[in-house]
Amino acid sequence: MQEALRRRVFVVVLVLSVGFLVLYGLGAKLAFGETNGFADRAAQTGLDSRTIAGATILGLAMFAILFLGTILVVFLTLGAVRGDAERGLLQPLLVRPVSRPALLAARFIGAAVTAGAYVALIFLGALLITRATGDYWPDRVVVPMVQLAAAVAIMAAISLLGSIWLSGTANGIAVFMVFGAGLTAGLLGQIAKALGAETLESISRTLQWALPFEALYQDALSGLTADASGVTEQIVRLGPFGGAQAAGPLLLPYAVLYVVIIGALAAAGFRRRDL
Repeated sequence: MQEALRRRVFVVVLVLSVGFLVLYGLGAKLAFGETNGFADRAAQTGLDSRTIAGATILGLAMFAILFLGTILVVFLTLGAVRGDAERGLLQPLLVRPVSRPALLAARFIGAAVTAGAYVALIFLGALLITRATGDYWPDRVVVPMVQLAAAVAIMAAISLLGSIWLSGTANGIAVFMVFGAGLTAGLLGQIAKALGAETLESISRTLQWALPFEALYQDALSGLTADASGVTEQIVRLGPFGGAQAAGPLLLPYAVLYVVIIGALAAAGFRRRDL
């Protein structure tokens, strides 16, 4: 944490976060303002225009929050092993009674807790802005917030694994490419579902489970409109930000197992690495 403060990582993230919330508040106000103009006519056809607008813009906020949380995680972990070893920072730590797996676990916990708390705070901020500008509140709050925090924790594990073999710059590029691949897989899945393309939908779902941060994000999106029904439900499920695919009760246990496996691979690689 002290290192991150010294490098002004949190200053960068704070500036990005304030800018995002300001822009989000402006966008939400304009979106709800446009929605109010045809709310009565939409209600006559069974559409809940406020839910559609609120779920869409809040889903967009969750996309940005996941991205900002990933930025924070990458900054905190991209040079955790190879980068620190090349700068001579690891050797003084490892000659003390601190094992390599313990060092990795500590770096993971620090990054995951910091990024998870950050994601939760920004998500709550977006919720309050959405409530203030459009009087909209999602069907689920706690579970989507926990799932976003779990998604950035998975990104922390992936980044730590890459830091064992890759330089800081190469690892940062690799992690963001993995992040982009996961988001692309989720978007393709929603398009495939809307078009009825079963093969593409199956490929997308496989990729989402291979990169479960995307499955967590998709499930968090679906929680926003978990109680929606009728025409409103059909519209928000078209996505990409209003609704998504529910993954079921096995997702969170699987995400924990995924992190454990990534951690075991990282520990095994760290033990073999010559510093």
